[in-house]
Amino acid sequence: MEISILQGGKYGIRFYPSHWPQQDGGEVPRLAQEGRDVLLVSTDPAHNLGHIWNATLSDVPTTLHPHLAAVEIDPARATKEHLGEVSKHMRRFMPERLHREVDRHLELARHSPGTHEAAMLERIAELMECRADYDRIIFDTAPSGHTSRLMALPELMAAYTDGLLARREKSDKFGAAVRGMTSAEKSVSASSIDPVDRRNQEIRSTLLKRRRRFEHLRRALTDPSTTAFYLVLTADRTPVLETAEFFDDLKSNGVHVGGVVVNRRTPASRDAFLAQRRASEDEALALLAQKLPGQQVVEIPWLPHEVSTPEALGSLADSLPRNS
Repeated sequence: MEISILQGGKYGIRFYPSHWPQQDGGEVPRLAQEGRDVLLVSTDPAHNLGHIWNATLSDVPTTLHPHLAAVEIDPARATKEHLGEVSKHMRRFMPERLHREVDRHLELARHSPGTHEAAMLERIAELMECRADYDRIIFDTAPSGHTSRLMALPELMAAYTDGLLARREKSDKFGAAVRGMTSAEKSVSASSIDPVDRRNQEIRSTLLKRRRRFEHLRRALTDPSTTAFYLVLTADRTPVLETAEFFDDLKSNGVHVGGVVVNRRTPASRDAFLAQRRASEDEALALLAQKLPGQQVVEIPWLPHEVSTPEALGSLADSLPRNS
């Protein structure tokens, strides 16, 4: 199973990669026609997959083709479900008299910085756990700032969970000491385990499950044999500089970049306006080659028409190079 992640960027419409990224899902119809099962996932709040396939998509996989399913992750729903799970666990572990306080705390957390990102990460991790059901999972991500943070989160969340586990262990040891429990007393049957110990074991089990989920996600994202990230930009100086910075962020997070896609490339022309525009783009691409030496680049031409249907996407994909 292969995973492709594409930073859509704010400089043109998004693309999806296969061996090479194809414009806005262009490779997806071809993969599906070849009988390869594909899951297409949008993490960008400004979704457009449903418009292209003329379908109503949601946070759960929707079949668009016998071999193609798509998901548009809903940040609000992901946050609601994420906090719902947290609330369920906290209510189990806290006295009933504190339940209202738990609800108040979680309502404040709903609007806290990072809550949406954490919820999105949980949903991405869940979808990655379904990867055995697909030959390829393709993620269409939001602009670079949002995506850079998302790529760094697995390690941050794992470290945060490690901290919770360490504090939990200290708390358990302190509680056991206060209750005067000995190692012999701890070896009794499960039916006679102290209720506090049982609660602590459940908390630890929940944290460990969360830790493993983030470990698996991190391992998948940083495995170059299965996962590649493709950068998308237009041929202008500012996008080139931002792309180079984002490339460094991905590299520092251990994420393999599979290539760079230049969108809406102006064709060579004798027209003065187009020729000047083309020359400006040539300068930007020279800067790109300087900033990212050795990176393979594919240019998507500036087309005279909109590419907004699966058929049009497939036609465009057929005209683009493959990296076999």
